[in-house]
Amino acid sequence: MSMIGAIGSGYGSYAGFSTAGSSAASEAKPILNPNESATKAPGKLSSPAECETCKNRKYQDGSDEMVSFKSAQHIDPRAAAARVRGHEAEHVSNAYKDAAMNNGKVLQASVSLKTAVCPECGRTYICGGETATKIKYSNEDNPYQKERKSIDKQGLLGANIDLAG
Repeated sequence: MSMIGAIGSGYGSYAGFSTAGSSAASEAKPILNPNESATKAPGKLSSPAECETCKNRKYQDGSDEMVSFKSAQHIDPRAAAARVRGHEAEHVSNAYKDAAMNNGKVLQASVSLKTAVCPECGRTYICGGETATKIKYSNEDNPYQKERKSIDKQGLLGANIDLAG
């Protein structure tokens, strides 16, 4: 527990003099995330450069597809958006391959990135991504599909007649 102005709390420094037992070197946290800001936001425990949470953050895919990030991996926070977007593009590519192999058509494919705020340093970071795809598969053995084709055929018979011939 530290109190403002207590001896040895780090607040006793005045006009270049420091209280007994405190030094700037012993109070400074090590730089865990180089090239990040060393300024601490108000109400936060550390700066982005000293944030242990950001240093240890890992990403892992939870789907049953064969894509990257099946095992947990650390990503540099500055590169996370590009890496997660590339990973989600793998899911879109798999959807197109699946549709092509199973007589289907991709109707829609979208990727969204999710963000969160680090509770320790206040940095906004990419916390994951999600891919949504809609694929329409044609099933020629389905009786409803056969009936639909039959009705379409009846409506189109005689629609294009060449009377000039």
